[in-house]
Amino acid sequence: MTDPVIVHGYRFSVYNQIVRMALQQKNVTYSSVEIDPFADTVPESYLEMHPFGRVPSLVHGDFQIYETAAITRYIDQAFDGMSLVPAGAKQAARMMQVISIIDNYGYWPMVRQVASQRVFAPLYGQASDEAEVAKGLQESRVVLTTLNKIAREGLVLNCQQVTLADCHLAPMVGYFVQVSEGEKEFEEHQALNRWWSWISCQQSFQTTRPPLPSQH
Repeated sequence: MTDPVIVHGYRFSVYNQIVRMALQQKNVTYSSVEIDPFADTVPESYLEMHPFGRVPSLVHGDFQIYETAAITRYIDQAFDGMSLVPAGAKQAARMMQVISIIDNYGYWPMVRQVASQRVFAPLYGQASDEAEVAKGLQESRVVLTTLNKIAREGLVLNCQQVTLADCHLAPMVGYFVQVSEGEKEFEEHQALNRWWSWISCQQSFQTTRPPLPSQH
């Protein structure tokens, strides 16, 4: 009997979608447990699994792991199917570089400053912080320029093979382009635009893309 796979995550989290995309690409059946990391209290049982209270975490049988990049590497190696790590030292290195760029320099401006302020704040009856949006858009430009150069090079983000780089970047872009200014900024990067047209049509992205919360 195959050990069950459980994703503990937050439905609106880009990192939750990253893990779910990787699982979809590997055709892994899994169940989900909702954990809201923004709630006043996080269940003690979850803190035993993830002492920092972030999401997501993955449970596979008696094995537990957190940190998204570690989870997706585990998924790629633990389950059958086409590899999500490209062959070749240069390609694999570029994949890890994209993941590092988006984690360290892209997530905060693209998701937390631009998308959260313009997409989520109004849904919760809050005014957007336009200074935060402007700062996020400005800091996103160097991220997009850098990723466009990598996409143009063609080692990864090349519209040929879904890798962990694609899984990691697509959910971030999915939120960013829901903001009109973000979409405009993104459209100025030709190679990334071509990649987005391709990845956004992949089943693994379409079936894991979270709906927006109901307006409060």
